[in-house]
Amino acid sequence: MAIYTKEEARKILEKALSFSKADTCEINLNGYNSGNIRYARNTVSTSGYSSTQSLAVQSSFGKKSGTATIDEFDDASLEKVVRRAEELANLSPENSEFMEPLGPQVYDESISFSESTANISPEYRAEVASSSIDPAAAKDVTAAGFLNDSAGFSAMINSKGLFAYNQSTDVDFTVTMRTNDGTGSGWVSRDFNDVTKFDAAEAAKTAIDKAVMSKEAKAIEPGKYTVILEPAASSDLLRNMFRSLDARSADEGRSFMSAADGANKLGQKIVDERVNIWSDPLNPEVPTSTWNGEGQPLKKTTWLENGVVKNLAYDRFWAKEKGVDPVPFPSNVIMAGGDQSLEDLIKSTKKGILVTRLWYIRSVDPQTLLYTGLTRDGTFYIENGQIKYPVKNFRFNESPIIMLNNLETLGKQVRINGNLIPYMKVRDFTFTSLSDAV
Repeated sequence: MAIYTKEEARKILEKALSFSKADTCEINLNGYNSGNIRYARNTVSTSGYSSTQSLAVQSSFGKKSGTATIDEFDDASLEKVVRRAEELANLSPENSEFMEPLGPQVYDESISFSESTANISPEYRAEVASSSIDPAAAKDVTAAGFLNDSAGFSAMINSKGLFAYNQSTDVDFTVTMRTNDGTGSGWVSRDFNDVTKFDAAEAAKTAIDKAVMSKEAKAIEPGKYTVILEPAASSDLLRNMFRSLDARSADEGRSFMSAADGANKLGQKIVDERVNIWSDPLNPEVPTSTWNGEGQPLKKTTWLENGVVKNLAYDRFWAKEKGVDPVPFPSNVIMAGGDQSLEDLIKSTKKGILVTRLWYIRSVDPQTLLYTGLTRDGTFYIENGQIKYPVKNFRFNESPIIMLNNLETLGKQVRINGNLIPYMKVRDFTFTSLSDAV
């Protein structure tokens, strides 16, 4: 078993720390149990289960550090890995940005662990696969999917008196449905901490319906369209914007958040005033650990408020350089939405395009966050509040900043990749060419 209790983890970490002779020492202990099932061509191809654990020691003499890892925790092995980290530290050059470990911290009790997810069985995984394969075959559709579930823990201790511990669970599911004539494709992704929130049959039906609906897509002219972006589509663009919430890259002129004369855009309005984005490790829909890899407490933090940049992330070194308090990078991202469903957004659209997701996204201009990529797995033409027919996939050229300045409507939030992102209706989304790929 790889999941140690708080007391078991502390005992191992304290024993390892007792062997340290370095000026400072930080030790991390992690472990997880993980199961999966994969299927393709309406047949299960692989399934598996793994259990792993590891301990990493970082020893430092002044500003010289060395790291060593091990997966055996008897006393002799613990002393061996500590000695190895110290040997490496003595051989290493000084790190001019070295920061001593933090002292004791106070953390909120996390809610990222679900017993139901930790107890997922092989039989459950087989049922999930069956809930895709059987209805797909009945609709002349072929399913290819993957389910992965995990339960794990993280713990850390250091020579300054800090100790932190967290347990978490996750279940991730994706499935692609392709019509057997090769002209239609549908896709869904679902992820949760608590598997009781996962409806495998609903997810499979959504993908099957999109695959059948997208058969024999028509070509329409590229151009600027009003689009309804499902959260899986918009999140891929937004994720690149979230990475720009880093103060150092902004201050050094390396990101969209950079401003003139070495300043950044903190306090500036950059997008529509309806855009509010924050992080919160205790949000019940997207809970995370309440501390990060440096042992910093994670709290609810506002990043954009009414379109204005309210915070940028400052790591401990850059905060010291700038004379400000550190602001840890977010562990999740939550964007405020509205109360309209996808169906409501479609009904209110006179002419537009529904986009299921985007893929093969590449950067065009980092300073403006301009990206290019393709639509995929269900793209549909909307007219007078109804989906009229499927359309061939497009290549797009768009920036999430422009996108969030062209907002028409925000819909309901949906969890995607550990974040909460709403459906969005956006005007003047730029499609530059067609793609024959299904």
